[in-house]
Formats: sequence, C-alpha cells, structure tokens
Amino acid sequence: MKKILITGISGLVGGVITDKLKDKYTITGVDRRKFNDVPTLQADCTNLERVLPAFSGIDVVIDLASDPNQYSKWDVIHETNLICTSTALEASRISGVERYIFASSNHATGMYEFDSPYKEIVNGEYSKVDNKNIPLLTTEMPIRPDGPYGIGKAFGEAAGRYYSDKYGLSVMCLRIGTLNAESAPTNTRQFSTLLTHNDLARLVISCIEASKDIRFGIYYGVSKNKWKFWDTSNSLKEINYKPEDDAESFRWHFIPRVKV
Repeated sequence: MKKILITGISGLVGGVITDKLKDKYTITGVDRRKFNDVPTLQADCTNLERVLPAFSGIDVVIDLASDPNQYSKWDVIHETNLICTSTALEASRISGVERYIFASSNHATGMYEFDSPYKEIVNGEYSKVDNKNIPLLTTEMPIRPDGPYGIGKAFGEAAGRYYSDKYGLSVMCLRIGTLNAESAPTNTRQFSTLLTHNDLARLVISCIEASKDIRFGIYYGVSKNKWKFWDTSNSLKEINYKPEDDAESFRWHFIPRVKV
C-alpha cells in the first residue's frame, strides 16, 4: 500500500482526500493545526527542519499547505504560500519522495475569465455562447494570474518544474477549479468550474497511479461540466483522469450564494 503524505491536511481539500482515499492508501499528514483522522505531525509547514520527519519513507506527497484565501495580500502569499511550497519541494527532494502533487489553482490563469466567451459563461449569459464551440483554455497557454494568490500558484508550478528537471522528482500540478463543502454549485460561475468531491478523488488517484515515466504535468481539476472552459484532454491522455459528475445535475436545486 503506497504511503501518502498530505501537507495542510486539516483544510477542506485535505479532509476530502483523506476521507475518500484512506482505505486505499496509507495516509499521514503534516499541519500546523491538529488533525485526528490520520496520524499527523503538528508543525509549521514553512519550517523545513520541523516538517522533514513527516516526509521520511513517503512515496507520494500531496502538497496543500498554503493560505487558501484567493484574496490574500502579497505579504501573506510571500511569507506563507511561497515558503510552504518551497519547503515541501525541498523536503521531498531530501527524503527521496517519488512523486509530488502540487495543489495549484485555476487562479493561475484567472484573467482569461475577463475575455469573451469566458466572461459570458461565468456570468450565466449562455445565449451569447455556442457551448459546442468554446475555445478551451489549455495548460500550454500562458499563465495569467488574477492576483497574488494566483501568482503564488504559478510560482509553485515553476518551482515544481525546476525540481523535476534538476532533481528528477515527478511533479504534477493540479489547477483545482471550485471545490466547496457542498460539492455542488453555489453561484453561476461554478456551473463551469465545479470539481466535486468524488471527481477530486478520481483526479488524485489518477495522479498517484500514473506512470512513473511522467516527470512533469499540469492538469485542470474540474468535473465533466457542460459549461467548463478548461481543457482536460491531456489529463485523460496522460493520467487517465475520467471525471463523471456534471454541475448541470444541480441546476434545478441551485441557490445562489457567493462567488469563489
């Protein structure tokens, strides 16, 4: 059974992954907060010396440690997110980890949503868009972060590429869409960007089980939504990710809340 370490395990994403995968893998965690579901080292993820013991003997690291607030200011991103990411990469290198999975974000390319037809889609102006001919955003396109949070995620992707090229670490970056507690849309945008809990589990398992020959990859984490505008064809081809859920199934139960 593969040994999986999740940094920042106490958050929503970590909790979902733990719940969905704990019977399939041996999961441990490291987090500054206490987490009782699996063995977890309580330590500051910006401190390499403190977190390093958690990486010993680990096959795959799932790096979630960061401030998850997309509206965080530069000082928070610099002092928390960038250092957490670089610490996890260095600890993975030192410990001989085989694969590092980085929780990137759709916000690394969020500025595309101010262009047509994406702005119409996220606003629910579907009559202005032909959903059969949406020009999908691919992982080959230039990054366009929509704020410091997105810039921090772009940094993580670049750092991951460096550790892959320089040290041979297998790195996979997941540009996670909208994952929420409801596992359902709570605003119009999320009919495009939703990643359900079950599809998150499918995506992570696909990364863990993917060929060792994959040295680096970037993949959009999104469900099989009718109005999605992120290209997931490379996810199917390279890691056999097959999402099954469609946000449209919640359309008639939709109660608008806040934009995320």
